[in-house]
Amino acid sequence: MAHVLDEGPFFHGTKADLSVGDLLSAGYRSNYRPEVVMNHVYFTAVIDGAGLAAELAAGDGAPRVYRVEPTGDFEDDPNVTDKKFPGNPTRSYRSTAPLRVVAEVQDWPRLSAEALQTWRERIAELSRSERGEIIN
Repeated sequence: MAHVLDEGPFFHGTKADLSVGDLLSAGYRSNYRPEVVMNHVYFTAVIDGAGLAAELAAGDGAPRVYRVEPTGDFEDDPNVTDKKFPGNPTRSYRSTAPLRVVAEVQDWPRLSAEALQTWRERIAELSRSERGEIIN
């Protein structure tokens, strides 16, 4: 029997316009390092984290947050856990298996324009340093 890391619910932030039942899969470019094609699909049990990912996602669409369910095994996201930070305070995960869209979340917390700009500056700074390396 597999060890359950987190019971959820789980969320994924994106600018893609998805429908209930759609599958999110790996193989797309990173929102943070577009030169990297991701081997995993990422999700979180913290809705604010999914909202941040939606706001920072590549593309011109509206930021969206979806409630998702993993279709296979998943692991702690090493980009924000023990390999870089202790534990998993952001409850962030990744999987090579697809995520199924269960619902679109309409009332997720939005970032202010100032907070969003601060995050974009942080990401830009990280991408110029070794600390911004993605563990893929």
